[in-house]
Amino acid sequence: MPVLVGLYTISFYRKRFALQKFAERDLLPHLNRCMSLSRQIIKAVLLIIAAALIVVALTQPGWNKSPQEIKRKGRDLVVLLDVSQSMLAEDIRPNRLERVKLDLAELIENLQGDRIGIIAFAGNSVVKCPLTQDYGFAKIALREIQTDSVSTGGTKIGDAIREAVRNVFDDQERDFKDILLITDGEDHHSYPVPAAQKAAEKGVRIYVIGIGDENYGSRIPITEDGKKTFMMYQGEEVWSKLDARKLQDIALATPGGQYLNVATGAYNMVDIYHSLIARADKKELEATTVWRYDEKFQIFLGLALTLLCFEVLISERKRV
Repeated sequence: MPVLVGLYTISFYRKRFALQKFAERDLLPHLNRCMSLSRQIIKAVLLIIAAALIVVALTQPGWNKSPQEIKRKGRDLVVLLDVSQSMLAEDIRPNRLERVKLDLAELIENLQGDRIGIIAFAGNSVVKCPLTQDYGFAKIALREIQTDSVSTGGTKIGDAIREAVRNVFDDQERDFKDILLITDGEDHHSYPVPAAQKAAEKGVRIYVIGIGDENYGSRIPITEDGKKTFMMYQGEEVWSKLDARKLQDIALATPGGQYLNVATGAYNMVDIYHSLIARADKKELEATTVWRYDEKFQIFLGLALTLLCFEVLISERKRV
């Protein structure tokens, strides 16, 4: 609004300056007899007031305040993401870990009110995102996960399951809990099946997505002195294979759990979510009261349009 008022002020000043250059001051009233300065000012004032009313309408003014309770329902979903070195294998492009992160980011964007938590695990487990409905925060936490997100190498699936049950899920609530385990299945003596059975006693379902080549495996790339090489053990290259049988046992240890053998094929994480998790029973997560107002922007918009109509009808010329 100050800019608009300033533009009109400059316009009137430039017009007056141009007329003064055209003729002497005493002659101007005779040369400009048909034009009305007061009408020009009235038209400018009407336009400025109309613009101000439009600005007020854009703020969506309202009154008649009334409370409205909004209930949110959903499930608790904890993603267990394997970040061991074997997840750098490139049998899925660009590699197993980055591919899964891209798919999980898309999943988070399509969550339907569920709370999501993220645990990164390898030789130990780290909670990267507690259960939350702040999906923006969950995506930030996911983006920062790398193979160095945990301090210990190796793969201990059982410890990750126990971490989710013990420190992420609500121990007071028995049902409406899901674990989405994403791994290539290699495990170093963490007893994942007994851990899954204990989780089932707490009402947790485990869905397992197996990533990686099951038949031939894939080498694990590493970078040394700026050069790409492959992981070696006792003088031989390490090849990482998907251990599908172990992952099946983990999923079947929980009632309703399922194993999805993605391997190196195409899959859609959002479709998996909609078919397995989104359709399941949901609990009431929270109920909040928001204040609603009857929007009255129409009043200000109508007044603005009326003033604009008057401005068009007013002529700058005097009546003769």
